[in-house]
Amino acid sequence: MQHILAIDQGTTSSRAILFDKDLGVVATAQEEFEQYYPASGWVEHDADDLWTSTAGTSREVIERAGLASEDIAAIGITNQRETTLVWDRATGRPVHNAIVWQDRRTGDLCRRLRDEGCEAQVTEITGLLLDPYFSATKLKWILDNVEGARARAEAGDLAFGTVDSWLIWRLTGGKVHVTDATNAARTMLFDIRKGVWSEDMCRMLDIPMSMLPEVHDCASDFGMTRPDLFGREIPIMGIAGDQQAATIGQACFRPGMLKSTYGTGCFALLNTGDAPVASKNRLLTTIAYQMDGKRTYALEGSIFIAGAVVQWLRDGLQIIRAAAETQGLAERADPGQDLVLVPAFTGLGAPYWNAECRGGVFGLTRNSGPAEFARAALESVGYQTRDLLEAMRADWSAEGDTALRVDGGMSASDWAMQFLADILGAPVDRPKVLETTAMGAAWLAGQRAGLYPTMEEFGKTWALERSFAPAMESDARDARYERWKRAVAAVQAV
Repeated sequence: MQHILAIDQGTTSSRAILFDKDLGVVATAQEEFEQYYPASGWVEHDADDLWTSTAGTSREVIERAGLASEDIAAIGITNQRETTLVWDRATGRPVHNAIVWQDRRTGDLCRRLRDEGCEAQVTEITGLLLDPYFSATKLKWILDNVEGARARAEAGDLAFGTVDSWLIWRLTGGKVHVTDATNAARTMLFDIRKGVWSEDMCRMLDIPMSMLPEVHDCASDFGMTRPDLFGREIPIMGIAGDQQAATIGQACFRPGMLKSTYGTGCFALLNTGDAPVASKNRLLTTIAYQMDGKRTYALEGSIFIAGAVVQWLRDGLQIIRAAAETQGLAERADPGQDLVLVPAFTGLGAPYWNAECRGGVFGLTRNSGPAEFARAALESVGYQTRDLLEAMRADWSAEGDTALRVDGGMSASDWAMQFLADILGAPVDRPKVLETTAMGAAWLAGQRAGLYPTMEEFGKTWALERSFAPAMESDARDARYERWKRAVAAVQAV
């Protein structure tokens, strides 16, 4: 048993990655699934798609590697966070589609609660803000809008979970209803200081506590898979939400270390150590990881649209056929044009938290074309990252500047990473292994299984592939960022 199976269940696809005893990638399998948009600002997944794509890729990757279930020591899971599922405990059938983290249908509820003065209590208990992004208001919506759901929940017949809980329920044949501290911390129902579900938050949102899963450390015993799935039972030993898993995979174990992951969205996490830091700039206070009952905290900035803006170029505007084309287009863009794209397709995340505004393009000329749109799309991710880092610097400071460690699909673009370094005025470090999210989940499971080294030794294995140094003049950097801020103000004013 010299291998770990990492399940990486994301917003647009499910992946399975096999790691060997040296944390090297042996094989990968991936399957995309359908996105559902039943109304403006609403985003859903078919819960069965999440399960079947996960089970299918997990079996496929083992077969592709020429291995057997006897070669797998343990399973680690990382997942899209905040996405909300409710299912029947007896039948295992979901009562509604999964409501995705991007979904904004509970905006009115969040506004009402803010108007009632609830946000200060929410932030004090959970470290979060009152926003549709998080699971709790999505869960309340399901209970209030699905016929019979609330009565069944109050009778103890329904279970709630984020994607990790749903997958474990299915993997174990309905025997285990659990989550880990990092996913629990994203529900807006968890007391991040006490490490327990909050009775006050459940009372505020009228959530029966019987629906909630048991909360474990990130490296723990989460149950055994059904023997029929892989030919034998395999222990599940690691769980972390995708951004926390990337923080672990990037070995950001010391206070002050910072990582940013560029997937569908962009998420920057700053390790703040064993004490939660309250943000004055509308960042989130969250749990970075929990090991042996000890919580390590982080400040997080969440951008809703990063890689998704490239998907929009491909699927919406249809000006590219593949994401890789954006770099070549950006390089050919007219330097005399200053297009600014604010991709607020589902509102703006940190530090603005404006669920109602929508996107805009500024600086259009008659000659603006695919190249200029591609450049503006990539630049929008750099600008949004600077928004986050400006807020982090205002909230938490330590001696010296830490380089930003990057990962995720967009980090493979040299052009995008160079612009990121330029607009931040700080170095951007890209690791040799970009599978940091899956690696974080794999390390958690492998460390629990006794296959992988301690946190300290694992941190020493992090290796740099390339460092991008800022090359833009400070005056130009500041002028471009000012244009961005004016554009953001404009979309919020509409």
